[in-house]
Parts: sequence; C-alpha cells; structure tokens
Amino acid sequence: MKRLIIDCDPGNGIAGANVDDGLALALALGSKTLSLELITIVAGNTPSDVGYSVAKDLTDRLGIAVPVVRGASQALAEPAEPWRKELDNRIHINKLGYLWKDVRPPARAVAPDREAADAIGELICANPGQITLVAIGPLTNVALALERYPEMAEAVQEIAIMGGVFALDHFIKDTNFGLDPEAAHQVLTSRANITLVPMDVTTQTMMTHNDLDRIERFNTPLAKFVTRTVRPWLDYSMQTRHLPGCWIHDALVVAWLLNPDIATAADYFVDVELRPGQTRGKSWRYRQPLGVSIGTGEPAGELIHVLKTVDNRLLLEMIEQAMAH
Repeated sequence: MKRLIIDCDPGNGIAGANVDDGLALALALGSKTLSLELITIVAGNTPSDVGYSVAKDLTDRLGIAVPVVRGASQALAEPAEPWRKELDNRIHINKLGYLWKDVRPPARAVAPDREAADAIGELICANPGQITLVAIGPLTNVALALERYPEMAEAVQEIAIMGGVFALDHFIKDTNFGLDPEAAHQVLTSRANITLVPMDVTTQTMMTHNDLDRIERFNTPLAKFVTRTVRPWLDYSMQTRHLPGCWIHDALVVAWLLNPDIATAADYFVDVELRPGQTRGKSWRYRQPLGVSIGTGEPAGELIHVLKTVDNRLLLEMIEQAMAH
C-alpha cells in the first residue's frame, strides 16, 4: 500500500476551472493499492479558498476522513493578479458559463488554521521513506515545506510532480511552474527523489464523452462526481482548444504511481528560468556532457525522472476500474 499526500488546486464544479486535479483525487481514492492520507491545497487553477471547498466537498460527499488543509494563497515572488485575472475570468471572456448550469457547485467551507506546508513536512518527516508527495499544482506549499523541514528532501519517498513544458508549440510556460517559478526551482533542485510529468506527455492524454459514458454506468459516488464535473469542462475544452475531448494532466501522475508501465521516461537535469522577460517560468532539461558547456556551470540538484510518452488506452482503463470501486 503506497501512502500519499496530494497537494493540488482542484476546480471541479467551478465554472471555467480545470478538473484534472479532482480526477487525480478520484483515481487515488478509488485505487485499492493507494492510501491517501492528506490533501493540501495551493492557489493555482483556483484560489486556495475555492480549491479547499472543492476538496472538502468531495471528502464530505464520500464520507471519508482524509484531512484537507489549505495552503498558500499566493506565490513566493510572482505577482498573483495577472494570473488570477486570466484564470478566473476566462469563462466570462469565452461566454461559456452556461455549460455548468446543471452542475452543483461545491459547498463553501472554512479552512482550519493549520498551514499546508507544516502538515506536509510533519507527516513526511514523521514517516521517513514511507510517504509519496504528489504535487499537481504550483509548488508553493512544497517549497515552503522544504524550507521549514530541510530533512524532508531525504525523508520523502518520492515527489511526483505535474508541471513544466519543454517543447510544445503554443507554450512557453505552463501554469504550475509559471505561477510560481521560484518554488519550482527550489523543489527541482532540492535533491529529493523526483519524478516529473510535464505537459509534453500529459498533452498525449485524452478523455472523451464516450469514456465518461462508460464511467457513468457504474453509478458509484466517485463515478457520479467525475462524470458530473468533468462533462462541462470537456465541452469547454472542445470549444476553446478544438480537441476531441480534454487532456487529463494530473490523473497521469497518480496512474504512473500505480503502474509505471503506463509511460516511458528518461533522466535529465531540470530547472526553471527565473529572470524577468518572456521566458520567465519556462522549464528546460538537459543531459551531460553538454555539447557546448561554456558559461553553463555545474548542474543544480540531481537527475530527475521525466515521463515522455503515455499509453492513453491503459490510462483510461485504470480510471474506469477505479471509478467502479
């Protein structure tokens, strides 16, 4: 039984917000070989108070006692306002709010005073080598936890991250690393055991209405949560991104922990651009020896395991099986 913390920014039930965090949570909760012991929330896809309400609403619906702890409401250094203006208003700009008209929004919940960074650091350091941290939002909470609990880098079994983009047309940066580049840099160079799932591989995933139809047949609480909250986002993705369905970025991270055969991978040094300018927040990767090494210096951190290709059919099968439980 693999013990997990999931640090996320869920938006299920929120008009215009991505739903892949909720799908990842559902996959973890529906999988018999995973023990989800803590959910922490970071500002990203949604503000942290909204993400907290989404996660707490899910645990309340299922009647499970997994603690949910709210974390950072803004990045370490990156100004929040431009990101919030874009992420929170795109539904109004695209005039597609009607897609969510039949979706019950999550009940608003008040978070306890405990900080997510402390909850993460304390659980990992109290159980050295036993906890896998799944980080599928901006890495603010994780960076703060590593600052407060330096022993965490060695104590964590693995940090599995969804973030970064290396070579995709139309993307210089992704939201998770772009929203907090300093946090991403701190985590990637922490020398912890890290697996990275970038957009280069998650954009090879695809979920369609036909896939949701198969899940809907199970009529379990998890299946209902997934189908009712994913359908409007799927339609939104089809209309705004001209895809046959939607990408399911974060679910791939949890699926890989369940079955590493779902993806191919290779080891790289990875970092994030912090300087002001067009490429701030962009991730990059390389191997040594470099063909041209003048002025590059020594690599920061350790080699990181980076997923490269995915078996989307197997991914969908795994999600379907988990929703049946």
